[in-house]
Amino acid sequence: MRAVQKSITRRATGVARSRRPPPLTAEEIQARVLHRDGLILVIDKPAGLAVHAGPSGAPNLEECFDALRFGLPRPPALAHRLDADTSGVLVLGRHPKALSKLGRLFSGRDTEKTYWAVVRGAPPADEGTFDQKLLKVNSRAGWSVMVSDKGQEAVTCYKVLGRGPDMSWLELRPETGRTHQIRVHCAAAGCPVIADRLYGQAEPGAQLHLHSRRIVLPLSKAKPPIVVEAPPPDHMLAALRACGFSPPT
Repeated sequence: MRAVQKSITRRATGVARSRRPPPLTAEEIQARVLHRDGLILVIDKPAGLAVHAGPSGAPNLEECFDALRFGLPRPPALAHRLDADTSGVLVLGRHPKALSKLGRLFSGRDTEKTYWAVVRGAPPADEGTFDQKLLKVNSRAGWSVMVSDKGQEAVTCYKVLGRGPDMSWLELRPETGRTHQIRVHCAAAGCPVIADRLYGQAEPGAQLHLHSRRIVLPLSKAKPPIVVEAPPPDHMLAALRACGFSPPT
């Protein structure tokens, strides 16, 4: 009897979730499309929204993908992930063949990703590499990632683009794709990303200052790679300007 009740509850929950409106309207998610062709879409992910459904059942970006079919029979699907609090460039495959191709590119490290972050303090040099190994650990409070010799290889190249009062604007190029890699590497270097409540310090009213700025996708040997950039989000502009950033006019 309990099993039947649980099954009914799951079905009822699924119905409720499928009927709720997506977190972004069709117009809002379509306005975030940065690149579109027959294989892929590249969108500008908003900060604070998970890319896919989690245990909490909170709204997520995948709920908006039906509005991104653009004439195809099925919605696109995620080719990679971004943390919920991270904004910027996110790649979607428009059909299974495209997703297979993208999977090979990402797993083979053939893509080039560039992130912007504004951090508290400054890294040890104007330019360098973070290469501490990272280990995912579980606790009663949940999971997190820590620097550990028992962890997996993780490499992040960085460059200081500007400085402000007790903050630095960094360009970061992860050569590996470990979970929370940039956030943990910055925190371990003594310069946590602003408003990183997990590895730095929560700042009331502030959002994480980490942005997926640019991606390079060599989709075809016969054509130049696709290069897509996402503008920095509004919540990072004040800190970026304090570090010398000038938005294009």
